[in-house]
Amino acid sequence: MTADLYCFGESGNAYKVALTMTLAGYGWRPIFVDFFNGEARREPFLSLNPMGEVPVLVDEGKTLTQSGVMQLHIARKTGRFGAAPGDEDELLRWLFWDNHKLSGQIGATRFLRNFLNPAKRPLEVIAWQEARLKVAYGILDRHLASRDWVVGQAPTIADFACCSYLYYPEPFGFARADWPAIDRWLDRIAGLPGWEHPYDLMPGRPSDRA
Repeated sequence: MTADLYCFGESGNAYKVALTMTLAGYGWRPIFVDFFNGEARREPFLSLNPMGEVPVLVDEGKTLTQSGVMQLHIARKTGRFGAAPGDEDELLRWLFWDNHKLSGQIGATRFLRNFLNPAKRPLEVIAWQEARLKVAYGILDRHLASRDWVVGQAPTIADFACCSYLYYPEPFGFARADWPAIDRWLDRIAGLPGWEHPYDLMPGRPSDRA
């Protein structure tokens, strides 16, 4: 059976799940959500996810929302990219940190800086967000300075969560050259068999709306 991932290429949260399934060899197909034309905020999508958010995973009759839940689901079903014994709490710590301090901040900042009408962009808010993100990048870079992976000795869903937005080309206050440990880590992830860029793994990119 093939899982359906409701997604679009510009969603870093959807990429976390798409990348996890792809690297784990889990059968899935993308279902494009026209987010920028409001599809996620009206029916029938709201019947699928009343939160009005992408991604949504439908797998063997079960509907899951929130990317971390989906990643944990795939790790449990495949036995791949979960925490080693004793590292379970550490994996969850980084998933929650990413959601609150990294991806959650990048998603909003990237949207305001790139996808909002230029006349409506709140420049002071963007600058404040980017300053907060520099703190998060520093935390992650220092953590990775002495290790190859975020948790334990092998890649886990914590890596695929934290990396998700960092491959996107649109500006949001992040330059790989400024964070050498993150830069090396992103190369390690991209070197895993089956890795693909978000715009290659899922339908929908800015040029489609140009």
